[in-house]
Formats: sequence, C-alpha cells, structure tokens
Amino acid sequence: MIERHPGVLVWRLSKPMLAISSGPHGGGLGVRHWALNATVPKDYARLDPDVHVAEIAAGLGLRGPGAGLLTAVDVRDVVPAADGGVRSWVTTGIGAHPTWAAGPPADDVPGVGTINAVCVLPVRLADAALVNAVATVAEAKAQALGEAGVPGTGTVTDAVVLLCPVDGPVEPYGGPRSVIGSALARTVHRAVHAGISLERAGTGVVVVTSNARPTTMPGDG
Repeated sequence: MIERHPGVLVWRLSKPMLAISSGPHGGGLGVRHWALNATVPKDYARLDPDVHVAEIAAGLGLRGPGAGLLTAVDVRDVVPAADGGVRSWVTTGIGAHPTWAAGPPADDVPGVGTINAVCVLPVRLADAALVNAVATVAEAKAQALGEAGVPGTGTVTDAVVLLCPVDGPVEPYGGPRSVIGSALARTVHRAVHAGISLERAGTGVVVVTSNARPTTMPGDG
C-alpha cells in the first residue's frame, strides 16, 4: 500500500476509501484515491500548502482527489504500527517547542516539529465515529508525549488522515474503548513513542506491532 519516493510517502489506494483529514490538502470528510506525507524544509515559508501538495501529487502521477500532509521530519523515519486490523504510519517531530493545547494565546508561532499520522481502518466507520476516531488519535498522541516527559500535548501543525472502506457494515463508535478505536489508539501511541526515541537518538528504522501481529506489514516495502 505504501510507496516510498525521495522525500515523500504515498498511499496509492487500490480502490477509493472514505477519509477524514485535518491536512492542508483534501481535508475534511470525503472519498479519497490517495494520501501522501511529504518532507519540507524546516524554514518552510510557502503560504499555499494546499497547492504545494497538489503539485507533489501531480509530479507522482496521482489522480483523483486525495489527502496530503507536510512535515519537516524526514519521512524516512516513519514508524509503522499494526494492531487489530488497524495500520498506522506516524512521523514524529517535536522540535524545541512542543505546545500545550490549552496554553496561553501567542502573537507568534515558534519553530515547531510536526506529528503526522496516516491510519487505515479495516471497516467502515460512521461519520460520527470517524470524528471520534480523530479525537482518539489526539488522545493517544498526548498520552505518549506525557509518558515520554515531553512538556506539551503536541505541536501546532500536527495533522491526521484516517481512511476506511466506503461500504460494508458500519461501526458506530471510534472512541478509545471501542473495538476499532482502541486498536487505533494503541498503534498511534506506540508509533509516537518510537518516533520520539528516533528524534532524540537520531534516525533509524522501527517497526511496531502488537504481539499477535507479524513484524512486517503487507505493502510496507
């Protein structure tokens, strides 16, 4: 499922999937044909990230509507994790200025990292469940950051893409104690934990799975 290009990870879907995303391109709720996560310079200053992602997608021959994320993290440091049929790929950059969600207002935004997550769910989630699943990702991320001693709940540029089938039996719940939501939370939690370790120690390759899963994921080559 995942393709690795210089500076870009691509999920070229074999058939369109329903997506919910907070990313700069293809955000919101709708059917998507692809997703990508691309590395940009730490001093990235373009004011049209939506257009930039579209340019990257066109250069890779991606067709149809998609969802795209940008990050200053080297996407070669992506951490994949699998649990209960859920597959997640997370790039974690905290930088020197993690942010508290309920911090005081600021006149300027300091240089920050980005935590981007692309997650594939095995069954169709109801629209409300997809919204809840986005919250589940945020909760799992914040838990991992807290356990790692990071003084913040994330960064101001964190983004997510969740993908699920467009049809089939519908799961009504996506919270952290639901069947799909709990698996989603575990994958994101593990991947962010591993990503923090990569950022602190340098670069490397990590694959995180549950004990019941193989140590490689289909299509992650």
